[in-house]
Amino acid sequence: MARGDEKLPQNRPASDAVAEFLKKVAVAPRPASGGPRGRLVVALDATASRGPTWDRACRIQAEMFQVTATLGGLEVQLAYYRGLGEFEATPWVADAAGLARRMAGVQCLGGQTQILRVLRHAHGETSAHKVNAVVFVGDSMEEDIDALSAAAGALGLKGVPCFMFQEGDDPVARRAFQQVAKLTGGAWCPFDTGSADQLRELLRAVAVFAAGGRAALSDLSKRSGGMALRLTHQMDQKK
Repeated sequence: MARGDEKLPQNRPASDAVAEFLKKVAVAPRPASGGPRGRLVVALDATASRGPTWDRACRIQAEMFQVTATLGGLEVQLAYYRGLGEFEATPWVADAAGLARRMAGVQCLGGQTQILRVLRHAHGETSAHKVNAVVFVGDSMEEDIDALSAAAGALGLKGVPCFMFQEGDDPVARRAFQQVAKLTGGAWCPFDTGSADQLRELLRAVAVFAAGGRAALSDLSKRSGGMALRLTHQMDQKK
């Protein structure tokens, strides 16, 4: 059992755990602002099965910018894969309208996962200009786990945590996502299929982390425990 799961009742639905975590992150004290904008890579699986989630992300991405405004702001780069080996990454944007325009022009296409390319891309980006976090949203993994682990380890050495959000309950994806999260010093969290509210709050939570750092989460875990404690325990395993 992972250390981050030790204080969680084992029979609680994943949706309840997510809701508790997000409720506590929402009241976390804000780190001091005034520094450079946080930089967040938002990576989405845009293969055919991801159409509904992509549409939801398009509608809610503006909130990532709104919630981080008082923390110094946020720059976001959208990365996605789809089809037969297609992988794209947008320029960095600091406004919701710019990101929305780019997302609106993308249609999901059938194809295999390319999570390895996401990790290698994030490594290249942070080597050029520090990336504060990566958030990945997907439901499957069809790649070599050893290659993913090596890329995740390299990204972890750069100090870039990956927050792996899993839609659905595929066990292969769960093991891979948890491994990537552990090796980068990030965290894995499930969310219910079809839940726009949960995806909204998950993206907002990681945006706050990217813009303001982990001080708020660390303080919250000491005071409240629960899912905030699970998140910081998962992140601390990298230390």
